[in-house]
Amino acid sequence: MSFTSFEFLLFFGVLLVIYYIVPKKYQWPLLLAGSIFFYAFAGITAMSYMAATILSTWLCGREIGRLYFSHERWLAENKATADRETRKLRKARAKATARLWMLGGIVFNFGALAVVKYTDFLLGNVNALIGLFGGGEETIPLPHFLLPMGISFYIFQSMGYLLDVYRNKYQPQQNLGKFALFVSFFPQLIQGPISRYDALAPSLLAEHRWDAAGVALGLQRMLWGFFKKLVVADRLMVVVRTLSGAPDEYQGVYVLALMGIYAVTLYADFTGGIDVTIGAAQCLGIEVAENFRRPFFSKSTAEYWRRWHITMGSWFRDYIFYPVSISKTMLGWTQKVKARWGVGAAKRFPVYLATMLTWFVTGVWHGASWNFIVWGLLNGVIILVSQELEPLYARFHERFPGLGRTFGWRLFQVGRTFWLMSAVRVLDCYRDVPVTFRAVGTIFTRFDLSVLWDGSMLALGASGADWLAAGAGAALMLAVSLIQRRGGIRERLAERPLALRWAVFGALLLAVVVFGAYGVGFDANQFIYNQF
Repeated sequence: MSFTSFEFLLFFGVLLVIYYIVPKKYQWPLLLAGSIFFYAFAGITAMSYMAATILSTWLCGREIGRLYFSHERWLAENKATADRETRKLRKARAKATARLWMLGGIVFNFGALAVVKYTDFLLGNVNALIGLFGGGEETIPLPHFLLPMGISFYIFQSMGYLLDVYRNKYQPQQNLGKFALFVSFFPQLIQGPISRYDALAPSLLAEHRWDAAGVALGLQRMLWGFFKKLVVADRLMVVVRTLSGAPDEYQGVYVLALMGIYAVTLYADFTGGIDVTIGAAQCLGIEVAENFRRPFFSKSTAEYWRRWHITMGSWFRDYIFYPVSISKTMLGWTQKVKARWGVGAAKRFPVYLATMLTWFVTGVWHGASWNFIVWGLLNGVIILVSQELEPLYARFHERFPGLGRTFGWRLFQVGRTFWLMSAVRVLDCYRDVPVTFRAVGTIFTRFDLSVLWDGSMLALGASGADWLAAGAGAALMLAVSLIQRRGGIRERLAERPLALRWAVFGALLLAVVVFGAYGVGFDANQFIYNQF
């Protein structure tokens, strides 16, 4: 059930009405039933994968909590009689057993994800190696497992919960139904965000009274998301598919255009879906984490990734980068590096290795193909190179102290970051690493700006009206982002006269209905991040 389908609008409208009618103690069970109904459209097989994740994670978390509780109870009962060594030994035993439960949950769930998402990729590469060494036509058959909707999102969210329980950050949820709702909450199933239990659960499981202002704000946020998805993203996606589908035909400036158009398309598509998610949750009185913070205003790649897909970046930072960089194994390797290459190399080694590993996993998370792996590694390299160049930047600004404070320089930094990230992201368009690099190379060998005004851009599947609607929509998105730097628009609009608020609301609704991309050639059913 896609957010942009009439089925979803009907489902959410009915759920919203019932949600505020039923006794408040039944609100979270109603949300659980609604989430199960929503996910049932993905099929019984997909539901079985989610059920396995919910049950296994809940059981492992509960056992870890039980171990910690038993140890604390024993400590309270024997604090006066047990010596220090005995206390340390029992604590170590409880921690070791808890680690086994944690690892069991991690291996089971990530193992299931690896099987359904990466088996074909791994076997395909094995077949390629067999063919490379003269293995003939005999190859290993590919199983082609069904990839359940949102599996990467809900497994990463569940494993974040399990790791937090293991770290004793909070007590595990004892109620299976409440934990199931945390994992399956329907607005965030399609494309996140990847929520943390301690941030989402308080409002998710709380009782909520009807709040007309909150519901209005939520509906406005949803409508804004539909606008970005249907008016901008779906219309421009036709052009993206045309350009990326014929790399031998569309070269040079076409590739440069593809970079910029796809950046806007992906942003409108992804943030549009997140807007619907946050807005739907707000209508229900539930707080869901923001996932974007105007990333195209970033002046560096590191800043960009602090603003783009924020919950994913924080997940990889907290559960991969930091644990790897400060692990005992890393400490041992760092000491060896220090002894052989000195202090400077020892300082860089854990950061470099943890960064590249994190970005490798980030690439693999996005998809089981080499283009995503290369995309991830390129991001890691760019960030590390930027860090190494910081002393050079500092000397440059010492030489020209006033330059860094000028609007022109900040604009240059923003433009540089946008095009650098767009160039790396074009790997997502062609889905083939050699093809991508050849296409990017043609920017320098077949550069011809005339295609931008000789009518060629009108032969890419989008008419002049399509370009006008998408361009106006993108301009409106830019204007909104500029205004948001001074505060939330919806909150500021709420202070204006009621007639003005309804006029803005009606204009946006009219724009979605009239200018939304529908019909043959447009896909208003799937979001780009559904594939992940």
